[in-house]
Amino acid sequence: MGSVNKVILVGNLGKDPEVRHFENGGSVASFPLATTESYKNKETGERVTMPTDWHNISIRRPGLAKVAETYLKKGQQIYVEGKLRTRTYEKDGSTRYITEVVLDDFTMLSSKGDNNNSTAVVEQQPTAEAEPKKVKEIKPKIESAEEKDDLPF
Repeated sequence: MGSVNKVILVGNLGKDPEVRHFENGGSVASFPLATTESYKNKETGERVTMPTDWHNISIRRPGLAKVAETYLKKGQQIYVEGKLRTRTYEKDGSTRYITEVVLDDFTMLSSKGDNNNSTAVVEQQPTAEAEPKKVKEIKPKIESAEEKDDLPF
């Protein structure tokens, strides 16, 4: 059987994405993502919050990096899917290691100052072109009493 390397996180951006642009047209975006777990203590009934975990996020797809640069801001909550990667580099004569989540896709769950309970979704593009992905607003549908009673049969 093969192996699986899949990471799914829901957290808040620790800072605005930093984007590096290259001469060949490529770009890489990176930012920290904070996740915090909490649970209710069965004995005392109090909410217990675990320490915050910080994850290094890297976006290497140029179109997705452009969307992140344009729309993501510090504090926003996002859903991310990607792969865990560890890479090494040399600094001051010693080998350093960094573990990061290389994003395949993300969904914006909130936007800064968003009070209307809508969710922004990054749509997949079927082509392999390096175009930015389209972002559309999804507003919750509120049905009226008349619509509920109008049955098609």
